[in-house]
Amino acid sequence: MSDLFREIDEELRREKLERLWQRHGTLLVVLVVLALAAFGGWRYYMWQKASSAEADGVSFEQAISLSKAGKAKEADALFSKLATSGHGGYRILASFRAAADLAQTDKPGAVKAFDALAGDSGLSQVLRELAQIRAATLEVDSASYQDMAKRVEGLASAGGAWRNSARELMGLVSYRTGELESAGKWFDQIVVDREAPPSQRQRAQLMLELVRGGPVPKS
Repeated sequence: MSDLFREIDEELRREKLERLWQRHGTLLVVLVVLALAAFGGWRYYMWQKASSAEADGVSFEQAISLSKAGKAKEADALFSKLATSGHGGYRILASFRAAADLAQTDKPGAVKAFDALAGDSGLSQVLRELAQIRAATLEVDSASYQDMAKRVEGLASAGGAWRNSARELMGLVSYRTGELESAGKWFDQIVVDREAPPSQRQRAQLMLELVRGGPVPKS
């Protein structure tokens, strides 16, 4: 008896499927085709993205090699191309590297390049702040205290990703301009920050010793 009920149940399901197919068969076929097409398109997009990233990686390595070999013009051309048309992280890396290489021959131009990165809303806040730090580093030997403060003092607050780099820059400019009390304050903040890198804390401690020794000698 149970076999009979099972056969009847299977027959009813078969009839329901047949009616469903008669009513919606074409729609089901279309949906399947669209799903396969979407999957195929996604796979192609991922393949193309991986291929582009691989090509950018090769170009970036070539640019690095050219830079190390002293072929600045060729390296700059590749970095500039990647910075304009590169994909993802390589575009960002190339932009920072191009600005850094430019500093060797055109410091004001490099500062402008880093300032442009600092104002790029497409970058994360951490990277924009890094660009601010890099621009300020190029001006640490010439900027006034007020100009340096405009650039990085806002990054020196507790919890900032680049706070100790900002403090170090502020301290160096303070010491260079004879603002010893201010210099001591900035370097002391680095020394007491347990999250500061050991090398940075050592530099700050050394600078504190110099601060205690008096103003920087005039050349």
